[in-house]
Order: sequence, then C-alpha cells, then structure tokens
Amino acid sequence: MRAEGESSLFIAEPAGSYTRYPPLVVDCSVLAAVLFDEPERETALVAMAGKELFAPDLLDHEIVSVALKKSKAGLEKAAKRALQDLSDLRLTRCAVDSAAQYALAQHLNLTAYDAAYLALAINLRAPLATFDQQLGNVARAALSGV
Repeated sequence: MRAEGESSLFIAEPAGSYTRYPPLVVDCSVLAAVLFDEPERETALVAMAGKELFAPDLLDHEIVSVALKKSKAGLEKAAKRALQDLSDLRLTRCAVDSAAQYALAQHLNLTAYDAAYLALAINLRAPLATFDQQLGNVARAALSGV
C-alpha cells in the first residue's frame, strides 16, 4: 500500500549498455500521466527525460480509450489536446511478435496488452516504465535475466 502522494513508478531494466540515448519502453499509464496531466506527470517526465521512447503500436488505441473516458467525464478539450500532443511526441511505435506476446501473457499471467510492452522491452533489451504495479513487478523479474 502506498502513502498518499507517493508515486509508484516501476522501471524494470535489463543489464546492458546504450550508445545514443538510452531506450525506454513506456506503457499507456506513463504516457497518460503526461498527456492528461495526471498527478504522476512529473515522475513520468523525469523518467522519460533524455531517453529514446518506444512503445508497441497498440499504444495509440489505449490512449484513444483513455481520451474517450476523459471526454465522457466532461474533459473533451483535454482529450483532444492530449491526442494532438501524442501525435507530436517523439515516440517510436513498434510491431510486437504475437507469438512472443502470447507466450509471455500465458506464462506470466499478463493481459495481452501488458505482454506487448514486456515483449518489446525484452526484444529491445530496454527498460520498461509503468505505473502498473503488477506489470512492474513481473517486468523486473523478467528483465533481470535479459
């Protein structure tokens, strides 16, 4: 249980060295915090600073889903602004091997969505940033051996 105001950002990172900007796989929770000005925004921005950002190509669908929820809650302008900001963001979207995604989801009891982020992090040998506690814990264990 976290204390009020305490952030719970997990960054699971494999051993390795980076040449240019270090890669960082970011999930929907991290980008939603930034795009929708959530309380965890500053923590997410610090984690993303100086990194080359990557996400599975399903990310846009997840962000649109968040935008729809925000819009239904009366925040239509914020939702539209967030979608514009997403299109302006320097973020590389990557296809994920569906067999690897399926295997991770089944073996580690993850959703297909979470498994896509983890599969990409494993494939890129990159850290994975998430505010999702379950994904963060699973990713730490999975990426420690990469």
